[in-house]
Amino acid sequence: MSKPKEPKPVKLIAGIFSPQRDLIGKALESLSERYGSPDFISEFLPFDYTDYYGPEMGSPLVRRFASFEELVNPEFLPDVKIFSNGIEDRLSSQGKRRVNIDPGYLSEFHLILATGKGYAHRPYLRDGIYADLTLIYRDKAFHPLEWTYPDYGSKVIMDILMKIREKYVLQMKNRLKAKG
Repeated sequence: MSKPKEPKPVKLIAGIFSPQRDLIGKALESLSERYGSPDFISEFLPFDYTDYYGPEMGSPLVRRFASFEELVNPEFLPDVKIFSNGIEDRLSSQGKRRVNIDPGYLSEFHLILATGKGYAHRPYLRDGIYADLTLIYRDKAFHPLEWTYPDYGSKVIMDILMKIREKYVLQMKNRLKAKG
């Protein structure tokens, strides 16, 4: 019989895209005010894996990834998604989003993104939010799954996520040392 125990803390991340770089900055500022200082912010990357968002947001789209220094409990993810949806609403114009925020977390085993859309591989969490198992980590690398969005399965993004994971692993080692 397994005995329930507290989960290990995880690394909060966000992928933010928009046709306007300044809006990415505003979204990141709002996230930082709520979740603390980022310990990683990627360069601007083209978001050209799909044209799905073009009619609503315009184009060309650019994206940045960020991770936050403070580790969080994984059950906190729905709160982060609801907060990020609020940022998207505040930055919208004439009923159209101008920025998209994909919050999630990294653990030693996987990347989980939060979404409001259910599907077979997305278990329900709470408050209309689902967990999307996006990447798994094994054999010293992230691996996409059959449903992983093509951008998250790209080498560029998996390399960024590996850098963030390295920070996370170091943080966890330091926590263990501090505990003694």
